Amino acid sequence: MKPPRKPAGSAPRKPRPKSAAAAAQGRTGQTERPLRAAKPGAKTGPRSAPKSGPKPGAQPRTRANPPKAPNPPKAQGEPQRIAKLLARAGVASRREIERMIAEGRIALNGETLDTPATLLASLKGVTVDGNPVGETEETRLFLFHKPSGCLTAERDFSGRKTIYDFLPQSGLPRLMPVGRLDMTTEGLLLLTNDGGLKRTLELPATGVERTYRARAFGEVSQDQLEALIEGVEIDGMRYGRIDANLERRTGRNQWIEMKLTEGKNREVRRVLEFLGLKVNRLIRTAYGPFDLGESQPGALVEIKRGDLDRFLGTLKKREN
Repeated sequence: MKPPRKPAGSAPRKPRPKSAAAAAQGRTGQTERPLRAAKPGAKTGPRSAPKSGPKPGAQPRTRANPPKAPNPPKAQGEPQRIAKLLARAGVASRREIERMIAEGRIALNGETLDTPATLLASLKGVTVDGNPVGETEETRLFLFHKPSGCLTAERDFSGRKTIYDFLPQSGLPRLMPVGRLDMTTEGLLLLTNDGGLKRTLELPATGVERTYRARAFGEVSQDQLEALIEGVEIDGMRYGRIDANLERRTGRNQWIEMKLTEGKNREVRRVLEFLGLKVNRLIRTAYGPFDLGESQPGALVEIKRGDLDRFLGTLKKREN
């Protein structure tokens, strides 16, 4: 039997063009995280702008379990730099501790230290401003939904609100923010009592991805956004790879999702301004495997021990 003939005038099907994510994968060798499958009967299409408010009682969440990895080894009794030990103990960041040593505020057995390179096996006998320092606490990590209109700072001498005004006044260790969010930027902010972990997460070399959603006024094309995958230089400042996608338009406002790993000061705002857009709302929705979910501004949730150990394991593998 002869095979059926193709209709006259039909042309061979052309291959579908690659999506922006597939194109980015071809250039970078990295694979995008797959989207969640839609539920039966759910609407599909571009994501809409955030609703007026999250569901009552919703909390930040772990977006997906990080790949399982062995816990990072814990050296016991091995001499380490005092700046590292104090940062691990949650006294301050390493950079701040170096300044405190230079100011003569840290002493060992009553003698003022003059170098952050001092090696110690423990913090026994160490004082800060004359107060003894306790031993290093177990590392803890929290997800905080930062509201708009507060500073990522411990205090503000002009009386403006800071993130610490929204935290419980008791029952928490001394927490330090991982990076910063501008006063008008809202969304996910990681808090930890471990200065070493704070520094590791902030370093661009660690490659932890941050995800933002920006509402911006003006006109921009998907082609312009896709060009950011190669990075961009603005006024002598080089910004690395940015995976940007146009989600939807509302009048002359655009909702844009941006994924980056550097997190330089005001990076998202400056890049979009370079494209002729004016950002009027900016939300950080995810940091690594953790996301906001549908939490309310001001919500604080501690990462479960197992999730944290797996996350620390992935960071250790990147360092190696």
